[in-house]
Amino acid sequence: EPAEGRDAGNHTLLTEFVLSGLSSRPGLQPLLFLTVCSVYTMTVLGNLLICMVTVHPTLHTPMYFFLRVLSLLDISTASVVVPKMLLNLLSEDRSISYPGCVTQLYCVVFLAATEWYLLAAMAYDRYVAICSPLRYTVLMDSRLCLRLVLLSCCSGSVVAVVQTAWVFTLSFCGPRRVNYFFCDIPPLIVLSCTDTSLYEKQIISATVLVIFTPFCLILLSYACIVSSILKMSSAESRYKTFSTCSSHLTVVTLYCVSGTLIYLQPKSSNSQDTKKILALIYTTVIPTLNPLIYSLRNKEVHEVLIRMM
Repeated sequence: EPAEGRDAGNHTLLTEFVLSGLSSRPGLQPLLFLTVCSVYTMTVLGNLLICMVTVHPTLHTPMYFFLRVLSLLDISTASVVVPKMLLNLLSEDRSISYPGCVTQLYCVVFLAATEWYLLAAMAYDRYVAICSPLRYTVLMDSRLCLRLVLLSCCSGSVVAVVQTAWVFTLSFCGPRRVNYFFCDIPPLIVLSCTDTSLYEKQIISATVLVIFTPFCLILLSYACIVSSILKMSSAESRYKTFSTCSSHLTVVTLYCVSGTLIYLQPKSSNSQDTKKILALIYTTVIPTLNPLIYSLRNKEVHEVLIRMM
């Protein structure tokens, strides 16, 4: 079909995109709405509960400070994506304005990158706590914790600005239908009519920078942690120490697997449905699991919850 508003360069002047959503089957829309709405409610309530619990005076340690920031990031990630997705499940009009798409992409990339850098900071905190326990309070003071969070946010902002600016310098001519439930890099560059091979290499480099660099730092921290755990004489001490780290490792693994599968092949159009599922896990399911992962095996959190109740 001839596109609307073509200029002299034969490129479409897009003013909006259309999100295809999770499914095109009308019969599934009510079930998907109820499911996603329930998961989103659990995400917000669970992470708000973590925020409330970790401000308790007995939990004023760097680990719980980072956990509180992580919960706020999880709420923000879900809130950037899910409300629009729920609205699209109830409405036939699934359009999103061009500025709205730009804003959503920036927020998603910013929050995802910031969360990865924060997970690396949390791994460093566990490394200091286990490998240098006598110097822990000196090394991990409140100012350093705040600086690590600010550094994570600044790094995430730089990544988001670069990626968003690069995506929207591409020419979009032809279909405006985004085969996704939110504006993200892989489905948007599929719509571009220009050569995106250079950009695909750049997005792979960005994936390495944002995911694999923090992941390698996390692995290095845990290699030192495991070495220290193995030197402990008491089996009970080894188990207790490892259990405090297993929650963080679980979250890191979930983010790493889903994130790399989405972004390492940014223009693989034949796997868009698979990427939808992975993106749903990344933006909706994992933020719901984080409060459960961090609280179920944490006796200190259990005790504070009982006191609050």
